[in-house]
Amino acid sequence: MIIAIANDHGAYQYKNEIKEMLEKEGHTVIDCGTNDGKSVDYPDYAKACAEKVVSGQAERGIVLCGTGIGISISANKIKGIRCALCTDVTMARLTREHNDANMLAMGQRTMGIETCKDVVRTFINTPFSQGERHKIRIQKIAELEK
Repeated sequence: MIIAIANDHGAYQYKNEIKEMLEKEGHTVIDCGTNDGKSVDYPDYAKACAEKVVSGQAERGIVLCGTGIGISISANKIKGIRCALCTDVTMARLTREHNDANMLAMGQRTMGIETCKDVVRTFINTPFSQGERHKIRIQKIAELEK
């Protein structure tokens, strides 16, 4: 799978570890993030990652900041993005099964790295359920973007 990943200064360490894990597991990673702790603006990085997903250059996106909140809000401003802030594997599984989320957000200051890795694996490996009620709801979400 091709996965875009981005981060701000508050999560560059986790981004690097997650990127390494994904590459070891055979995924191609497009790195849209910063690589150090110098202060940057997370909306710029959320946009770069989201644009890779909506353009089809990446199948999924992962964004990280201190809490995951600001970067997820920013990513969700891009038409066609359904970015879910997940803090555990149940949230990651359900957002894929029910919402067909195409981006995942997490926070380096609020989660441990091993939990993040488990959440990423679950998000990447869980398919959309294709349930009719979920398709209707996703269509309604898309209509909100108009």
